Amino acid sequence: MSALTIFYDSRCPLCVKEMLSLQRRNSGQLGFEDIFQPDFSVRFPHINPERANAVLHGQTRDGELLLGLDVTAHAWALVGNPLFKVLRRPLIKPIADLAYEFFARHRYRISYLLTGQARCKACVDIKRVAP
Repeated sequence: MSALTIFYDSRCPLCVKEMLSLQRRNSGQLGFEDIFQPDFSVRFPHINPERANAVLHGQTRDGELLLGLDVTAHAWALVGNPLFKVLRRPLIKPIADLAYEFFARHRYRISYLLTGQARCKACVDIKRVAP
C-alpha cells in the first residue's frame, strides 16, 4: 500500500497534469485513484466522490484523511520536493488555503484559460503511466 493515496479528478486538465508530474517522480510512495471510475464508490465507500470532486482528498497508509493543500504538500514531500511545505506554515496556510479553495471551485475555467481545454477529452489513467 502506498504512503499516500490521492483521489483526483481525471476530468480536469490541470489536475491530471499535476498527477502526471507527481507520477514521474513517484517511487511507489503515491497511489492515484480517479474519483470518476465506475467502481470508485465500491472500492472506497468512505470517500464521497462529490466531496472529493470539490476538495482534493488523500489518505495516508494509516487511514488519516488529508484535504486540499495538505494532500499536495504531503505528496510533494514524499516524492522529494519539500517546497510545498511552505504552504502549510502558520502565516501562509490561511492565504494558501483561500487560494486553493478559489482554484478548486473554478479549476475548469482556469484550466481553459491556461490550456485551452476546460475538461479532458480522454481521461488519463495515472496508474498506467510509467514513472
